[in-house]
Parts: sequence; structure tokens; C-alpha cells
Amino acid sequence: MQTLQQLTQEAKALAQGPRVLTDPEKEVARQLQICNGCRYCEGFCAVFPAMTRRLEFGKADIHYLANLCHNCGACLHACQYAPPHEFAINVPKAMATVRGQTYSDYAWPPALGGLYKRNGLTLSLALAASLSLFLMLALQRNGTLLSAPLDGGFYAIFPHNLMVSLFTPIFLWAVLALSLGVKKFWNDLTPATSGAPLSSPAAAEAAHDALRLKYLGGGHGEGCNNEDDAFTLARKRMHHLTFYGFMLCFAATSVATLYHYAFGWPAPYDFNSLPKILGTVGGISLTLGTLGLWRLNLARDPNHGDVQQRPMDRGFIALLFLISVTGLALMLSKNSVAMPSLLAVHLGLVMALFLTLPYGKFAHGIFRTAALMRFAVEKRQPSKLALGSD
Repeated sequence: MQTLQQLTQEAKALAQGPRVLTDPEKEVARQLQICNGCRYCEGFCAVFPAMTRRLEFGKADIHYLANLCHNCGACLHACQYAPPHEFAINVPKAMATVRGQTYSDYAWPPALGGLYKRNGLTLSLALAASLSLFLMLALQRNGTLLSAPLDGGFYAIFPHNLMVSLFTPIFLWAVLALSLGVKKFWNDLTPATSGAPLSSPAAAEAAHDALRLKYLGGGHGEGCNNEDDAFTLARKRMHHLTFYGFMLCFAATSVATLYHYAFGWPAPYDFNSLPKILGTVGGISLTLGTLGLWRLNLARDPNHGDVQQRPMDRGFIALLFLISVTGLALMLSKNSVAMPSLLAVHLGLVMALFLTLPYGKFAHGIFRTAALMRFAVEKRQPSKLALGSD
């Protein structure tokens, strides 16, 4: 029996009428129809068991499956219908193209969706350089650019209230834009994935799979295919170093904020303090992870993804790498004359990262987690088809 909520959602979907597929979406639908007849890769990842629940693929289904795909490449190398076969099945590439379209389609505000196509390496570095130069000129005007602060740390260069006023609006904008975009994505996916609400067990399973990057293990858990047929866990490990390094750096900032406002302990902090330890470990992890991802991105076979998105990927990786390096250098500079310039560059990079966050590669983690949650919900519901398995 369908619940009233499920019936209401289906009625809304029907009221919207048919939604015209783009050419990349049609290509995904074509390939999945063939995959549905073959099913050799059924146990490889979440995409294929979710696929077998469908005989037709509408727009929401395609966006859902595209964001479930982790682009590991295992199905491409296992496929008997891969190019140069006339069927030309290349699921990772087709899915990657649609994922890029997903970020643009669900961007908020919609007018800024086109930024995904222009948010590349050059734009990211140019924005960071412009912001850094602006901050350095402000320091030069105040006569503090080439002077060594004797005490007060960063706040002797940029007052605490000034830093808060600069970064709070940017951070809140990034959170708002990403939240509204993924909310719209979630609302479209829900009717297409059984319509059932997110339960605690489903949320826990999705969080487990996302945090462990379960589906970057390849079809048999041996890793992804990068530049050739050989399996490697390098992508999974570099993603882990990058993600957890970023989260440790964010935790360092959060703890420092708690120290400042809750306990009245303003910066600077000692090297053995919790914010410094979290920031140092996070910075090193982030540096190693982004270096690894950059190397893997350069070596990746073009058939494993959408090459038009590589500038966006590299822009995001470069910003994270430069933030981690300048952050570590800033910590080591202590009260030297280099500290004001390093701080201006570091803050410019961080501002550029958060300004581009809702319209860059970071979005893939948010949308993919939402898709994993809907998969965890859908697999707990009885299939409308008698064929296939979960």
C-alpha cells in the first residue's frame, strides 16, 4: 500500500508533465538500457542494483544514478560492449558528463549555474591572487605589510572583528547556496526513489558508505582503474587524505572559535594546543592528498570521465593545496616579517575557495551523499519489478 505522502509526490511529478532529456541524459539512458539487459556489472557498485529497479530512465532517475557513480572505471574495463564495440558503452564517461550538468541545473541561484563551466584553474588562481593582492595593499596602506608583529599573532595584523566580518558572509553564502541546491535535488529524487522518507538506519548506512568511500574500491574492492587496466587504491587513499585533512583544518578553526567566544581564550595558541595540533595534522594530510590527486588527475585516462570538467577539478585541487601549504608556512613564520604577507595570501586563498565552493568540484561530495541516502532508502523498499536483486 502506498502512503498518502507517496501518492502526493507521484501526483506532483505527473502534474509537471514529461521533462525533456538533454543529449547527455539520453546517452546515459541508452547505455543503461543495454546494461540492464547484460547485468554483468550488477555487483560492482550502487549504480547497478539501483538500475535493475528500473525499466525506463526519466530525468530524475538519470541524475540519481549519475551521482551514485563514483567514476571508479571498473565497469568500463569489464564491459564487453565498451568502445570500439558498436554499442560504445562507457558508463563512467556518460555519468560524469551528466553529473556536471546536475551541478549546473541545481545551482542556486539558477543564474549562477553557468559558473560550473567557467570555474577552472585559471579563474580560481586569478580570484585568489586578486583577493590576496587586495589584502596586501590594505596592509601596505596601514604600514604593517613588512613589519613583524611582536604579540597578538594574526589579530595584530587583521583585527578579529574585521576577519569575522570578512569571512562570515562568504561562509554563510556558501552554506546557503549549497543547501538550497541540494534540497531541490533531493525533492526531485525522492519520488523517483520510492518516495519513502529518510530513516535513521538508511542515513547511518549512507554516512558510512560516504565517509569510507566504499564505492571507490572498484568492482572487487581492489581499487579504481586510473591510467590503465591495473587496479589501484591510490584515488581512495588520496581522497581520504584530502577530505579528512580538510575536516581537521575546519575542526581547528571551530575549536579556536569555541576557545575565543566560550572560554575567552584568544589566539595565538601554543604549538601543543588543540587548534594547532588539529591544524598541523590537517594541513599535512591535505597537502599530501591534493598532491596525490593532482598527479592522478594528470595521468587519468580520458575515457574515465568528462575531460571538460578537468579544469574545474584542478582549480579546486590547486586551491586546497595552496591553502594547506600557506597555512603550514604561516604557522612556522610565527612573528617574522614574512608573516603579514603570508597571512594576506592565505586569507585570499581561503576566501577564493569559499566564494567558488557552491559552484565548483566541492559540490560533488554533497550531491553524491544525497544520492547515497536515497539509495539506502530505496533498497529498503520492495521493488516494483519482479526481476533484479538488491
